[in-house]
Amino acid sequence: MEENKKFKLVSSKKTRYLLPNILTLAGVCLGISSIKFSIDGNFSLAVTLILFAAILDALDGRIARLIKGTSEFGKELDSLTDFVSFGIAPVFILYFWELNNYGKLGWAITLIYSVCCVLRLARFNLTKIEETEEWKNNFFEGIPSPAGGLLILMPLIYELTNLNLGLDIIKFTPYLTILIAILLVSKIPTLALKKISISPKATVFLLLGIGIVFIALLFYTLETLLIFGVIYLMSIPVSIIIYNKQNRKNLEKISDDSHEDIL
Repeated sequence: MEENKKFKLVSSKKTRYLLPNILTLAGVCLGISSIKFSIDGNFSLAVTLILFAAILDALDGRIARLIKGTSEFGKELDSLTDFVSFGIAPVFILYFWELNNYGKLGWAITLIYSVCCVLRLARFNLTKIEETEEWKNNFFEGIPSPAGGLLILMPLIYELTNLNLGLDIIKFTPYLTILIAILLVSKIPTLALKKISISPKATVFLLLGIGIVFIALLFYTLETLLIFGVIYLMSIPVSIIIYNKQNRKNLEKISDDSHEDIL
């Protein structure tokens, strides 16, 4: 008798590739949905969906590496998703909220940001780090697209929080968008923290900190996003200092090794 053949989406040996890609596809659905809600005028929900898309973007790669489900397909899918969720959706939200008031200039700013984001992603895919420079894995070249997508939304987030600091933040929207677009394609090092070692004694405090962050996001989502945005911008000069310091150490080490080889 013939054995019944069961339908399989992928072979049983490759099922581990599904979960990261499902998370990636969920992220692009959130990004596209945020555009829809911004058109409807529900900017608070639109911003929240971008936040969830950023969280999924942070998880899919780590989960893929954890379960050994990385693939070239997943890498390309992740880049395409990032462009939609963080290169198009956030700036479209801004356009429907404020940039459309600037007419052709507002649309030009929208296009400039999207172009800078796709250039940043293309450069990221082609970046290869040599074995002698493994420490560079802890840094991005320019700000990553998820961070950029959230940073350009800071004026909108500020308006949604109803904070009264006596600042007319809305006027800075086009300038901030251009600034973040430049930072996307810049070569300024920013912290990635992909390969950071944590002491077992500090694990409890790390988990406590993560718990506090999630609680803050749950009850004070917009206010927490605003604070993190400000902290991230302030961390860029610190990143540059740390990067230059490690780069000098690496150059000194290479110089010493080559000197020993000559001797």
